[in-house]
This record gives sequence, C-alpha cells and structure tokens, in this order.
Amino acid sequence: MIHSILKDKVPETSLAYCIELWNEAPFQFHISKNRSSKLGDYRFDPRDKSHRVTVNEGLNPYQFLITYIHEVAHRRVHEVNRRQKPHGQLWKNEFQKLMLPVLNTEIFPDEVLRPLAKHMKNPKASAAADPKLTQAIRKYNENYSGTFLSDLSIDDRFELRGRAFRYLEKKRTRALCLDLTNQKKYLIPLLAEVEKV
Repeated sequence: MIHSILKDKVPETSLAYCIELWNEAPFQFHISKNRSSKLGDYRFDPRDKSHRVTVNEGLNPYQFLITYIHEVAHRRVHEVNRRQKPHGQLWKNEFQKLMLPVLNTEIFPDEVLRPLAKHMKNPKASAAADPKLTQAIRKYNENYSGTFLSDLSIDDRFELRGRAFRYLEKKRTRALCLDLTNQKKYLIPLLAEVEKV
C-alpha cells in the first residue's frame, strides 16, 4: 500500500528508505489536495490512538521527500514526548537524524543538496523559510516559470495567478505591489513565482 502511494512521488533512489521509515513506525498516509498554507501535516487522534500524515499532491519529488520526512519526524517525536513544541529541539534532532541517509547526490541534485545540507544544520518549521533552498527546489516544479518576484526591479510589471501587478517597494521577505486592476496594494512574498510583462 505505502509503496504504491510513494513510488511516483519521491526520487526512486529514496523509495526503499521511505518505506522503511513507515515500517518502523506505521501511520495512515494520505496524499492531499494542494494547500497554500502548508505542504504536509501530522495528526494524532487520541480517540483511536491513530497517527495520520498527509503530504500535498503537487510537490516535486525532492520537496515531497523532504516534507514526508519532516512529517515522519513529527510522528516519531509524538511517541517520545507528546508535550514537545511542534518544531522544538527534539523534532529538529529527529528530522536531522532521519534526513541524514538521504543527504547525498544519489537522491538530490547538487544544486538542491548544497542549500538543503546547510538548512539541515538548524532546520526551520518550513523549508519555505529558507529562500535559497526554496529557489533551488522550485526549479524542479512542473510549472516552474523561472522568475521569482525577487528577480524583478522596482516598477517592473508582472502577472501572478492571472492578475497584473507593479512592483513598488522591497520589504524584508515581501514586496509591496500594486494590483493594476483594482489599484490596491498588497504584500507578496519575494519567493512568489511570477511572469514578467
């Protein structure tokens, strides 16, 4: 069952390891529709003592693998101490330990492996909080446009999800942009993939 779900989702060279992680500490595993707020999720149901992991369906194999292991780390930490912070030191240690066997060029291309190895020295709650890693991974998305908002200059015009904007000002991790249709201003993440016009 887990084999058939994962075989087309993770890099082929990591499949046996992903199945091994599931065999060591089983859980219900589901592919979910894409969620903009998160890439994956771990839940424990105290009523039937079940563990459930979900990962978004639209992730490229490298992002899927990282997210899968991220959630497996949550599942394992829950066994040890349910009262831990979700992304506290115990989770970081477990995530690092579980990622170590896959941090190699047989699984990740070098351009992803380098920022990923650096990220894993002190992993964040989300890989999206690491701009270099996010940019490296997104290059492998099916619909990758090749342009991030951070690549544009002030006053450049661009499209995002069918809407036209003008780049007004750079903030720390976002850009203040003007929607050219309704003339309202929005803060848009600098890592958003856009189409320059």
